Amino acid sequence: YIKGKKLLELFNIQRTYLFYLLYILIALGIIFTWIILPSITLILFLIVASYHFGKEDTEFLVINKSYLTEILYFFKGFLIILAPMYFHFQDTVNIFKLLLIDNEVFYSILSFVEANKIIEIGIFISTTSSIFLFLNKFEIIKFSIFLDFFSIIILNYYLPPLIAFTIYFCFLHSIRHSISLAVELDSNSLLNGFKIFVKKAIPLTILTGVFCLISLYLLNSGSNLDSSIVKVIFIGLASLTFPHILLEYLL
Repeated sequence: YIKGKKLLELFNIQRTYLFYLLYILIALGIIFTWIILPSITLILFLIVASYHFGKEDTEFLVINKSYLTEILYFFKGFLIILAPMYFHFQDTVNIFKLLLIDNEVFYSILSFVEANKIIEIGIFISTTSSIFLFLNKFEIIKFSIFLDFFSIIILNYYLPPLIAFTIYFCFLHSIRHSISLAVELDSNSLLNGFKIFVKKAIPLTILTGVFCLISLYLLNSGSNLDSSIVKVIFIGLASLTFPHILLEYLL
């Protein structure tokens, strides 16, 4: 709501409803695109999500920003995609199958990736990116980069992909983002900033929850519950992530 108002002010637009309308249309557009072109949308989502996670989790630690830094953000965030594939390859592939992915070419590429140690190479590049971000203009607070790294590795080693990702997303990524928003809302009082954040977030959170339950009900009528839950989580998350990222970077 607050960031939407800021965006409208930048474009000198008075009608607040236009922000919500466009935001929801982008989200719906992602869902329809996923239904029509699931493989391409999934790949695009994984690329965008990798960059987003790497940037959001690290940007506050980086003073000097450059194009190289943006690339490092992507490779650091890419670990979130690679770790479940490394530790639970078949489970991850099964999740892809539940997401309407039935493209043989897509699975041939995955088999090639597994057979040629490309996942291991990707993890090595991601680790190198984290080290570079850690050492560049070193400060003690940058140890959080390695806390992120080892948390993702440990979560995916011990837990199934879906649970590991849920814990990372809710308790590492989103909490950090919420705290940064609370500080932005009231730099003098984190508690008051968090109260404002919760007050503003509750209506849209309830609305999102209602849509999730409706989607789950509609999907479950034609398939099993596990498949429906995975679709609602990942396709729903993609539909929320794209407009969210677009809003963040437009500002």
